[in-house]
Amino acid sequence: MAHSGRRIFISVIAALLAIPASAAEIQHRTVYRVTLAGLPIARAAFLTQIEDDHSYTIAGDIKSAGLADLVTTISAKTSVSGVVRNDRLQALKYSLYYKKGKKARVYEVSYRNGDIISATTTPPPKRPKNWIDVTPRDMRSVLDPISGLVFTGDTKICPQTLPIFDGETRMDLVLSPKGDEDFSTDGFKGKAVVCGVRFVPRSGYKKGRKDIDYLSKSDRMEIWFAKSDAANVYAPVYVRIPTEYGMVTITAVKYGSVS
Repeated sequence: MAHSGRRIFISVIAALLAIPASAAEIQHRTVYRVTLAGLPIARAAFLTQIEDDHSYTIAGDIKSAGLADLVTTISAKTSVSGVVRNDRLQALKYSLYYKKGKKARVYEVSYRNGDIISATTTPPPKRPKNWIDVTPRDMRSVLDPISGLVFTGDTKICPQTLPIFDGETRMDLVLSPKGDEDFSTDGFKGKAVVCGVRFVPRSGYKKGRKDIDYLSKSDRMEIWFAKSDAANVYAPVYVRIPTEYGMVTITAVKYGSVS
């Protein structure tokens, strides 16, 4: 998978792993196991806090593990800060530091009222001729790839379309209802809402890329959302993402608050 392809999957993983706390000075730490065709390939941990003034921060670390780490070391640090407004987490700043081997790149995005007002990539990448540019229209009314998949407790999660921008690629995640399933992990036991997911690339990617085309044609992507009663939110606890190399699964091994 190309550098950009891995970055997109890092962004998708980051989007699916954030769980917020509900009150000032209560931290929520979540830990995830990421596997490919049943083999461990990454681990991730996120720490979230919401203050009394309704501002929030989410910080996460993702690192390659297992067989994937023997091929090349991949790591990412991602963070988002914003405010809770109209029962939604609305980002003000988002960043992703992505490193593969010795090469690193930083993506930074600033938002105002849901619109992107700046997006930078350091160092600037070289774009191929068949690159689909992100248009000004694509940068209006979008979500960051972390807090964009966290919903208040009274939200009907699916069906709906989530317009995501990860610093480079603009994508839609189209959620459709698929019932519910039992789910149990450290800190949670109960029903999870299951949503089918259709990945729709909009812009900010190389036209004709096989991994993008493969994911956009698949109907096997799913996200399971569980409700945290303490935080009164729904957040992902299980995800599966089809790839040409096998099914990637992301499973919460801890889902709970830390005082």
